[in-house]
Amino acid sequence: MKLIEQNRANPAQIISHRLPLDQAPDAFKHFDERDAGWTKVVLKPGI
Repeated sequence: MKLIEQNRANPAQIISHRLPLDQAPDAFKHFDERDAGWTKVVLKPGI
């Protein structure tokens, strides 16, 4: 947390996908199967 506060680390770099909530089933499938490029998925309602 201190590294983030000091702007020495950016956790957003690990986010591979930002998807609408209705795509959650497909996103979980890719993540669970460890498909290439699916490291961290953020689901947001309304996007």
